[in-house]
Amino acid sequence: MVGSLLGNAVPRVEDPDLITGASTYVDDLRIPGTVHAVFVRSPFAHARITGLDTTEAAAAPGVLAVYTTAELGSDRVPGFADVHEGVGHPPLAHEVVRYVGDPVALVVAETRAQAVDAAELVDVDYDELPVVADMEAALADDAPLQFPDLGTNVVQSVRAEHGGEDPFAGAEVIVRARIENQRLATSPIEGNAVLADPRPEGDALITVYAATQHPHMSRDLVARWTGLEKSQVRLVAPHVGGAFGGKAGIAYGHAAVIAAARRLERPVTWAETRSEAMLSMHGRGQVQFAEMGFRSDGTVTGLRARVIGDCGAYAGFGGTLAVGPTHIMAQGPYEIPVVHYAAVAVMTNTAPNGAFRGAGRPEAAAMLERLMDLGAAELGLAPEEVRRRNLIAKDAFPYTTRTGQRYDVGDYDVALGEALRLADVDALRAEQRQRRDDGAVRQLGVGVSTYVEITGFGGKELGSVRVEADGSATVMSGTSAHGQGHATSFAMIVSSRLGIAMERIRYVQSDTFAVRSGGGTGGSRSLQLGGSAVSAAARDVYHQAAALAARKLEASVDDISAVDGGLGVAGVPGSLVTWEQLVGLADGTLRADLDVPQEGATFPFGAHVSVVEVDTETGLVTPLRHVAVDDCGRILNPTIVKGQQHGGIVQGMSQALWEGFVYDAQGTPLTSTFTDYSLPTAADAITMEATSTETPTDMNELGAKGIGESGTIGSTPAVQSAVVDALAHLGVRHVDIPCTPDKVWTAIEQARAGTLPDPWRDPPRVFDTLELASGPADGGVEA
Repeated sequence: MVGSLLGNAVPRVEDPDLITGASTYVDDLRIPGTVHAVFVRSPFAHARITGLDTTEAAAAPGVLAVYTTAELGSDRVPGFADVHEGVGHPPLAHEVVRYVGDPVALVVAETRAQAVDAAELVDVDYDELPVVADMEAALADDAPLQFPDLGTNVVQSVRAEHGGEDPFAGAEVIVRARIENQRLATSPIEGNAVLADPRPEGDALITVYAATQHPHMSRDLVARWTGLEKSQVRLVAPHVGGAFGGKAGIAYGHAAVIAAARRLERPVTWAETRSEAMLSMHGRGQVQFAEMGFRSDGTVTGLRARVIGDCGAYAGFGGTLAVGPTHIMAQGPYEIPVVHYAAVAVMTNTAPNGAFRGAGRPEAAAMLERLMDLGAAELGLAPEEVRRRNLIAKDAFPYTTRTGQRYDVGDYDVALGEALRLADVDALRAEQRQRRDDGAVRQLGVGVSTYVEITGFGGKELGSVRVEADGSATVMSGTSAHGQGHATSFAMIVSSRLGIAMERIRYVQSDTFAVRSGGGTGGSRSLQLGGSAVSAAARDVYHQAAALAARKLEASVDDISAVDGGLGVAGVPGSLVTWEQLVGLADGTLRADLDVPQEGATFPFGAHVSVVEVDTETGLVTPLRHVAVDDCGRILNPTIVKGQQHGGIVQGMSQALWEGFVYDAQGTPLTSTFTDYSLPTAADAITMEATSTETPTDMNELGAKGIGESGTIGSTPAVQSAVVDALAHLGVRHVDIPCTPDKVWTAIEQARAGTLPDPWRDPPRVFDTLELASGPADGGVEA
């Protein structure tokens, strides 16, 4: 019997092409006849377009066309998530621009250089309008409105009471804070890119190459936009250089390029510059007014949260994550008897906000962990002790939360205990006390976080396995890799089922004419849905082949097993039917195409410990150690899991210490280049001490949960807590992220002067007017 590869650290088969430059991205495509598109963008955050002269640009060398809404129309482009029927974006801004970078015209020329030159000749007149760039200010009664016909900047809201009428009944201590979760640039290596070829080929009336996480969804959106049938649109995602949520479906830039290609009847390509990418792909952006009640023994009585999500312009769906995922995960890994939650999603004159790695779940964890630390400080308990006293017990699973989520399986206390043990927190705290006693300039901080997150989200996925005439195998799934290692993981599964060597397994993905259906990649769904579907398809192929081999070898099918090169009779050397022969016995068709459902979400969890050093003279924070114990169910390839852990930890650490996209009061972006936006380099990172526990789920046949986003969820609050902990002896209880030297130094000086501000202020009055959702007895329905 061929041994299983599953559970072993197998090197990634994708990496040689990726690291040698052999991979092909959208901007690498060289399709004959392709011309180049460049957008003309608004320098104002809010203005009415009063004049738009394209005459000179249209006459420039090499220019084929200059498009505005006069040519491309003002119909709304369908998107990944349409938040409000009264809000949308045409392929180009129509009459009004609503953020710096809003596209107002599209220039198409024979070369990119010609298009860039011509774009500078487009003459646009603007009348500036009042601007609101801050999400709290956008809720004021006199705030400038994004869409005056709506009469409000709020596009979604929720108010729900789960578990009881009073979250503070029986509380002896109530802690509260206004908590910021700042806007981030998603910063993938590759920005958005698209090449639209309108020339019919076979069944395709148009072929679109796009850097996207969701090829089939993108195909469907292109079909809606063009009025074509889905079967007439071919969507191909070549290699994609990262996404982190910023390449969900298609955006209006894609639609403009597709429309231009159809009008010109020529292939048109566009790839974002880094400056454009910095203004187009943002995530996070919440302000949380959060309160938590504790009894004197440290147990929680309840949570009250009022949360604002920043949509940016045109109701970017990222703001609605406050209404959705942050809400449903507001209980986290803790036994919280009462959860009162309200949220509004609000539009501002900033770039549209979308998803970013974790998408609403890191924000929930950050809120809870801050409250746990504040409660621990108020009660005089160790932060880990407060958490331990409130964690959901192992024997409570499956566990239904107050917000209606069914946690599949978990052992939260084991993860926390292991993280504390690996970090040797007692020794760290001893060193911390010594530094404090010595009055050291560089103080030590230790931060702890525990979390649970939601992944997979249910649904179904395609798994396809085909054995070729030469004995190799082709595997397909509807998920779409942009760095996660799908080709390796799925080949491991097929090899373990069929005994075909990994180097003889080809993974086909991200082409809607090759892969018949798919949900794409997001929400850490790929292995648990796509991998389980591939596993089921491989098992089906094995059963087909085993029946053929049994007849050929005149043996019982129960005695057939995979051996090197084919199938044979267990315990009978030399009894081999090769895969080539099996394909022949199957009349050339030995394959399975299965749509495999998963009835619900899975819930990975973990605990992180961060150790930092804070220079009390400058406010500089230096990470020293980061210990992560994450649980993603059954681990198929430790190499890939560790890679995801490391990447997630660095992104989460970066949010805690360095990154933040900033606008001034007039909506002018102040951090639109890497000169101003503090993205960490390898020199800023440290060696992560990442390990795992394994609690397999029963939600899919692999027992797998997601791991792609866990690192960002556990690390940010742990690092933030470590910074605050380093200053706790001075009286500091809260520092908003990112914990930049300026913020940290200011907190130190305020503490020394006795002028530390209260971290709480009353939330905007809009929360007083939200109607309570109707529904079950616990109020667990969104409004």
